[in-house]
Amino acid sequence: MPRTPAISFEFFPPKSLEASFRLWDTVQTLAPLDPGFVSVTYGAGGTTRGLTHEAVTTIGKTTGLNVAAHLTCVEASAEETLEIARSYAKAGVREIVALRGDPPKGHGSFTPQPGGFADSCELVSALAQTGDFKIRVGAYPDPHPEARGPGSDVDWLKRKIDAGAHSAITQFFFEADTFFRFRDACARAGIDAPIIPGVLPIENWKGVRKFAASCGARIPLWLDEAFDAARRDGREDLLATALATEMCSELVEGGVEDLHFYTLNKPHLTRDVCHALGITPQPPLEKVA
Repeated sequence: MPRTPAISFEFFPPKSLEASFRLWDTVQTLAPLDPGFVSVTYGAGGTTRGLTHEAVTTIGKTTGLNVAAHLTCVEASAEETLEIARSYAKAGVREIVALRGDPPKGHGSFTPQPGGFADSCELVSALAQTGDFKIRVGAYPDPHPEARGPGSDVDWLKRKIDAGAHSAITQFFFEADTFFRFRDACARAGIDAPIIPGVLPIENWKGVRKFAASCGARIPLWLDEAFDAARRDGREDLLATALATEMCSELVEGGVEDLHFYTLNKPHLTRDVCHALGITPQPPLEKVA
């Protein structure tokens, strides 16, 4: 029988008071499941840089969770980016998810800032040289929208691992075989760092479908049909829980040891999937007198 997987969660920083309450509810709901780490995202174009820093430090101080901060190359020079990293190190943050990042809306393709990092490999290399962080990077089981051809995503991941990344977290996908094919291709390319599948429990199929189309995640025809039927019957949440649980179970049966959940700051579906996988709340540690 496959063992219970280790888990981690992704949150995004709040932009309003209401969103702050929603983030805190998400953290409080999921923290008892004892994640190995949680990560906090950057907005497109670095638009939430300050909010991300505040969320990372606050979650770490108030919960004791191991918090990984997202850091990107966009809209900042290399020195400005490394100064942000140094501020994280001073705050006790020991993990960074290093990404190229998306350009600001309306700016088309990514263009490095003058004096900025040209890509995620340069960012990873610079962070690795500090010796301050465990570095995680992104990976794409389905082709990235900017991929130049078959195998490009595997090649890019190998470059990032060779630059000093410790592990990778994948973009979400909808079928376990998508991850397995990518994992096998990475192994053939000599990548031996851990590759953690990213799982997105589907709270809203219309929104997730739009997101998937923009980031290159392949959408199986059967999934459209399943959610069309579930919507008519009012069973969308039941279907979403069942699908995410089934895919996670297939991943674990296929040898996956870690799962990373994209929560979208909506904790209950992720919590239900974890419970279905046998991951239950852990009692808080008793303080030693």
